[in-house]
Amino acid sequence: MDKKIKVLIAKPGLDGHDRGAKVVSRALRDAGMEVIYTGIRQTPEQIVATAVQEDVDSIGMSCLSGAHNKLFPKVVNLLKEKGAGDVLVFGGGIIPDEDIPGLKESGITEIFLPGASTEDTIEFIRNNVKQGV
Repeated sequence: MDKKIKVLIAKPGLDGHDRGAKVVSRALRDAGMEVIYTGIRQTPEQIVATAVQEDVDSIGMSCLSGAHNKLFPKVVNLLKEKGAGDVLVFGGGIIPDEDIPGLKESGITEIFLPGASTEDTIEFIRNNVKQGV
């Protein structure tokens, strides 16, 4: 039997709006993935500690507060420091188009903007997670 893809969904920073993160979490779970939702107001350090402890394949972060340019890359850098640089990291939320290239250069593999379908997110994860044995 194939190992379930394990995804951590996180809300970094002070943003308290998590409806989108909960919708994505449920869709991923319904698609057969194991989902860990950290809740709101998580620090990058908390997100990475949970990701390492739970040995996740992917991290999805949602940010509506405008702090994505600082918080998303910090998570990627902390993952590398902890030896977990192979974890697939994607983001979503209210992110200006002009910020996306910089986020991708920092190691965020994909950005899902408002209106993106959960099917696109599911397909992206399935196609990009490195499934180890």
